[in-house]
Parts: sequence; structure tokens; C-alpha cells
Amino acid sequence: MNLSNSAWSKHFIQIGAGNNHSFEQASAFTLENINALFVDCAKPYSGLAPDLLKEAIYNCDLTQVEPFEQVIKQTNELIAKNSIMVQHPHCIAHLHTPPLISSVLAEFYIAALNQSMDSWDQASSATYLEQFIIDWLVQTYTLGQSADGVFTSGGTQSNLMGLLLARDWFADKHSQHNIQQDGLPDYGSKMRIICSDKSHFTVQKSAALMGLGERAVVCVKTNIQGQMDCVDLQNTIAELNAQDLLPIAVVATAGTTDHGAIDDLQEIVSIAHQSDLWCHIDSAYGGALILSENHKSRLKGIESADSVSVDFHKLFYQTISCGALLIKDKSNFNSLLHHADYLNREGDELPNLVDKSIATTKRFDALKMFMTLKMVGAKTLGEMYDKLIDLTGQVAASVKQNENFELCCEPLLSTVLFRLSERYQGSLTHIEFNQLHQTLRLQLLTSGEAVIAETKVDGKLYLKFTLLNPCLTLSDFDSLFKKIESNAQSLIKKAL
Repeated sequence: MNLSNSAWSKHFIQIGAGNNHSFEQASAFTLENINALFVDCAKPYSGLAPDLLKEAIYNCDLTQVEPFEQVIKQTNELIAKNSIMVQHPHCIAHLHTPPLISSVLAEFYIAALNQSMDSWDQASSATYLEQFIIDWLVQTYTLGQSADGVFTSGGTQSNLMGLLLARDWFADKHSQHNIQQDGLPDYGSKMRIICSDKSHFTVQKSAALMGLGERAVVCVKTNIQGQMDCVDLQNTIAELNAQDLLPIAVVATAGTTDHGAIDDLQEIVSIAHQSDLWCHIDSAYGGALILSENHKSRLKGIESADSVSVDFHKLFYQTISCGALLIKDKSNFNSLLHHADYLNREGDELPNLVDKSIATTKRFDALKMFMTLKMVGAKTLGEMYDKLIDLTGQVAASVKQNENFELCCEPLLSTVLFRLSERYQGSLTHIEFNQLHQTLRLQLLTSGEAVIAETKVDGKLYLKFTLLNPCLTLSDFDSLFKKIESNAQSLIKKAL
């Protein structure tokens, strides 16, 4: 049967010349509409009320098939125009970056080729390219000759894998117990993972998924800038040992979500290894600094970690999702290995990436990093980080010079935490003043004026800027601060 002549061939990309008229038309029309979307973008959010947006989406009739032009127009008008526009200067809330054009273009290939990155016979060149990029990462982070890694969906999966490998490594070292084959050992309830009280919540989530439970995570205190207290870390390890508990791993962070704090990685790795513990570094946010000539020294110690999480959909500016787990000793991946007769048969001569992943089917995300390194370059990426960190310092200085705001602490990466100054509090209670900040953030969001974040530090609610877009200038923040002041004054008048 000639598939190109079938009734449904127009819905697929076809092999052969002259068979892809539908694909060419739809692609061109889609790109035209996407481009118009950015040309006409005036706000980071349209301002459509959440309940009206939900109603409009739920009113879509999925039983009605329509021409592609109509579907694309509806997608632009209903979905795209009511999306959060990460490219807008006043979209500055989360670790959510504007993607590089190189990464967007790579997505075309990834989607069209549809490679499954589990076995070589499904992803021939893609398998080698992923390993090529992993090898580049291992060299870049100077993890050593025995190191290896694998692409993941991001920090959550990377952190889970790093801690899972730590758990299995500890059980084997402690009692030659094979968790992969026999499940948790009888001392499993005594295992403990140590992290800071500012570490990402995926540490607790990973402990739960690993069968240890969230209570297996012990948090160490941090300083005002969100960095782990290394003295408290040492005391915590000693206390756990004295209680006949079994610390198995220490998690350090290079770029906390709340503060952008970078722990003293060298000291933490040293403390962990002196206590014969696995050290995992969550560098999903700050790991990109390895490309910065001015700031890579702040990651000193990362080269000695047992496992490292890196997110490319953060400061490497890749489209979501794209991350990696790197490990210092690739033999630890053996605890993930399971042979299946239909897929990665024992004795296969060709590489099958499923051998070192908790995922079976996964995307060809390595292509995005390959095309970015070729089109943009590691040196240029590093210069972007230098610009961001310099700009972050300028924004923090602007906060300190503005009597309407107070700065939480000096930024360590590209996050600025601030709140309204006490002159705004008036007769408001502590709880009411916190609520004012929350209402302010929501009003800015739902009106479409600005997308900023919030967090709590020592019981106080702070507004948060996460600077990720290297194209921003200080003037973008001047206008944003004016919006915040204006909305705050309006809310206070209503409250009086």
C-alpha cells in the first residue's frame, strides 16, 4: 500500500519527495503565527481572569475536527496569548528562562525524528551524541576518568537518581546488601539524608519515593544568605551517629531556589567524605557558572562530588525539559541496570542508554545542547552569566537606595529578595503585612503587569526577582519597581 495516498497520510510526515505539502504548509503557518505572537506581546500575561480562562478552555469542543489553519489560530488566540511570556522583561519570578533560538530549532528535529533514547537500535546517532555531550560535561566539571552521566528530565529526576545511587552504594558498603535485588535492608529505617533547610524539596520527595520516608531527611541550619552552616553539618553527623542512626549522604546546593545561595561546596564535600558519606550536589540552578571565567571558582569542590545535578533548562537557556545527572564513579550506575530480552539484551555490543537511566523512553535533549554549543558557544554563555550577576548586584543596590523597599540579603547568584519598607506597614499586623505582599504579587500577575515570585524568610514574606534573561537592563527594573509601588499604594488605600 502506498501510505502517501492513504486518507490519513496528510496527518504524518512522509518519506519521499513531494509528499509533505501538508507538513510544509502547517509548519509555515505555525511559525508565522508564533512570530506574530511575540511581535504583539505587550505584557507578561494577558490579564484574562483565571476563571474566564478556564471557562474558555473547557468550552472547546474536542469532538469537532477543524482545518489546521483554524486550529492554529485558536491555539494562538486562546492558549499562546494567555500564556506566561518568559521573554517579557517583567516576567521575572521563577527559574524559567527564555529559550535560545538554537534550542527551539533543535526541538524541530527532536519532534520530527522522534528518537527514543533507550536503545541504540531506536536512536543510533542520537545515542552517540548524548554520550558525546555527557563526556563534554564530565570534562567541563573535571570529574575524572571514571565519571559518566545521563540526560534526565531535570533536577527532580537527577536528585532522585543521585540519592538512589547513594542509598544503594551505602547498603553495599555497609553490609554488602543489594537493594536492587532484595529491597531495603532491616536497618533501612535508620538511614538518614542530610541537607540544608534551604535545599530543594525534591530531597524529601526523593526520600519518600525511595522508601525511606520524608522523616529520613535531616535539615541543617543556614545563614541569612541561605548557605549551609558547615559547623552545624558536622554536629548533625555526630549527633546522628550518637543516636545509632545511619547518615548515608549529604546534599549541598549550588543555587538554592529561594536565595540563589551557593553552599561552601569544597568544605561540605570534605566533611561528607571524612565521614565516609556520599556527597550529592544539586547544581540545577548554579551549575552553569562552570562556564563563567569570572565566577566558576564559586563551584570549587564540585569536581570531588559523588553525583551532580545539572539543569540545562535553567541558565543554559534550553527549552523545557532538559537536565543531566553526572556521577564520579560510573560503576555505581550498575544498581540501575536491568536486562530485557526485547531491548537491552545481555551481551549487546552497541550502547543502550537505558542501562544507566530510571527512564525507558526519553527525549533526544542532548541535541539542544549540541546545537547551542555550536551556534552560541560555551564562552558566550559564560559571558551571559557574568552580565546577569553584575545586573543582579545593580538591582540589589537600587533596592537599598529606594526608601520604599528593604533588601533581605546581598544576592549570591541572580536572585533578589526584597519587601516593602516598614513605612508601608503602618497599623498593619505582621500577618496583615505579609498578606499585603501576597495580594500585591497576585494583583500584578492577574492584571498582566508583572510576573514576580514570593517566599518566606524568618517568617517574613518577601517578593522575589529571579534574573535569568541576559538581555535585561537596569531600566527594565526601574519601570517594574514603579509598578510595584503604584499597586502597593493602591492596595493600602483600599485597606484603610
